Amino acid sequence: MAETHDHDHHHHDPHSHAPEVNRDNERKILVSFFLIFSFMLVEAIGGYVSGSLALIADAGHMLTDAVALGLAYAAFRFGRREADGKRTFGYLRFEVIAGFVNALTLFGIVLWIFIEAYQRFRNPPEVLAGPMLIIAAFGFFVNLLVLYLLTRGDREHVNVKGAILHVIGDLLGSAAAILAAVVIYFTGWTPIDPILSIFVSLLVLRSAWKLLGRSLHILLEGAPDNAMPQDIERYLVDHIEGVEAVSHTHVWLITSGYALATMHVRPSPGADLRLVVRRVEKALEERFDIGHSTIAINWDDADGNPCRFMRLPLEQNQVEAEPLAHREGGEDVSTIHPNEGPSAPSGEEPT
Repeated sequence: MAETHDHDHHHHDPHSHAPEVNRDNERKILVSFFLIFSFMLVEAIGGYVSGSLALIADAGHMLTDAVALGLAYAAFRFGRREADGKRTFGYLRFEVIAGFVNALTLFGIVLWIFIEAYQRFRNPPEVLAGPMLIIAAFGFFVNLLVLYLLTRGDREHVNVKGAILHVIGDLLGSAAAILAAVVIYFTGWTPIDPILSIFVSLLVLRSAWKLLGRSLHILLEGAPDNAMPQDIERYLVDHIEGVEAVSHTHVWLITSGYALATMHVRPSPGADLRLVVRRVEKALEERFDIGHSTIAINWDDADGNPCRFMRLPLEQNQVEAEPLAHREGGEDVSTIHPNEGPSAPSGEEPT
């Protein structure tokens, strides 16, 4: 029995489904970048002069903040570029790549802090608590200002979230540097400096792990949490009139907030195909926030061949890999077309 497909594509403007990034948001990102980058230089010099690992670590983290903000700004700029013949979705995924890079930079800075802290435990240096306290306090207020700016802009893009995580981690770093400066000033106990640096690094490591996982999930074409394929298939069969079965469902994200889906729908006998497709498209958009869907009509009475991307037994995979002509006694079923007309067949096979 032949399975053929009638494809119906449902298109939406990606800017209406992906989180909107306006000029005001971009300006806030750019201002935040210059604030962070400028004070990063101050902290690096201050940490070197005062001998504080906490300040140097915080300066290194502020460098990753600046990189995160710079990449976020670049991602917003590139994301507005129109799609072309080679990049049919434009540059929307650039921001996800930027988020992935941000996570890797966080891992790198945490490793450096661990190594430096170990060396300082073995050979504690002299730390000038006065300059350390002043610089750490200024750094804390700069990060508070940047966090305020970022949370007033768009927070839904992957690398904006990454930049916020960077700044929150940096706030903790500044707070730890202030505490270390106070302890050293009143007690002279310098090991507090690398101890608090390690504590902050563990918090940053946790944030980096989450950011890495979120970015990789999108890059690996993972389905959004609110639109798992099995949930979609169950919902469409249970709630959409004229849908008898749904199979071969694939859902993925191009970027934050912009989901796509493809699937095969087997309509009920006599159902109006165009109406069924419109109902499915509407349900995908309103129930699962899927802004672009491609619906293939399954004209067969069965669900057709198993999806080649699903896990199958070895023997079934081997059958799936055979040419279609060999399976149908020499007939190439890929060239068979369904009956023309607005409704599904109700007793006869398409010819």
